[in-house]
Amino acid sequence: MNELDTQFLDYVIKALVDTPDSVKINRTVDEMGVLLTLTVDGADMGKIIGRSGNTAKAIRTLLRVVGMKNNARVNLKINEPEGGLKREPTIKTVDEAMADLKL
Repeated sequence: MNELDTQFLDYVIKALVDTPDSVKINRTVDEMGVLLTLTVDGADMGKIIGRSGNTAKAIRTLLRVVGMKNNARVNLKINEPEGGLKREPTIKTVDEAMADLKL
């Protein structure tokens, strides 16, 4: 079985992150193709996703090229780390907005 896609992803991701020892890649193959599931340290998540998701999009594009070269359909799933960033609600009430202004 050809695992060049896994080796490629491992090389690229470990070059991007601060904690390469925490990088884990799980490879599964089914009738839809190859699914690579990536898990990284929570602190490195931003480096993998990139601004507006551009880094993740580029990695996915390169993996598709590697897959096409080997006659396989390759997809990437990036696991959300445990205790991931909790996003604040972007919609605030008028009272909350006024409180933020501290008038």
